[in-house]
Amino acid sequence: MKNSNNSAWRCKQPAIALYKITRGLIQHPVQLSAILLLCLTMEACQKEGIKENTSTETVQAIQGKEGRSEVINYYSGLSWQTTMELQQARAATAKYRNIDNAIKDGYADIAVDVEHMGHHYMNTSLVDGTFDIRHPEILVYNRDANGKQVLVAVEYAVPLTDPMPEGFTGSQDVWNGTSGFPLWLLHAWVWAYNPDGVFNWTNEAVELH
Repeated sequence: MKNSNNSAWRCKQPAIALYKITRGLIQHPVQLSAILLLCLTMEACQKEGIKENTSTETVQAIQGKEGRSEVINYYSGLSWQTTMELQQARAATAKYRNIDNAIKDGYADIAVDVEHMGHHYMNTSLVDGTFDIRHPEILVYNRDANGKQVLVAVEYAVPLTDPMPEGFTGSQDVWNGTSGFPLWLLHAWVWAYNPDGVFNWTNEAVELH
């Protein structure tokens, strides 16, 4: 609690200072650099608050129905390009939240049921040397309390005989080529928040059902 109060006070101090500066010195161009510095400090404090809000204590709340719809907004450290690409992946797979649509489009249960991942459904016709954000080769589901399969992640699969894909913009998407399958594999947790990162191999918040 003490650390939390100190953090809150630290974030309020730039706001107070900014008010004093803008009230008396805003007409002096030489002060613009100080104002800019304070604004950047305030932004850093806001980001710190966002990080605190996505701690393990709030993961269950984020995983709720309302949080799930905006799950990507809770990830920090992503470039705007990567965020946009993840949103594309979500938009392209939104219809597969109904698993019947996934089965209709060629996804089939491959009996890979893994704790802290889920149940894997693959469309083998999509497995080639191409990385396509809008067409993940695998969809990952997990059952809710009522036994309904709920989409939690998308997964990309490229044969190991091909070079490791470039994947998403940036270097955060780490492809796994040692899973035991002859595939480069990459999870993107765009439907269930992963406290360890959107591209982390497993999701501790997902308990297999």
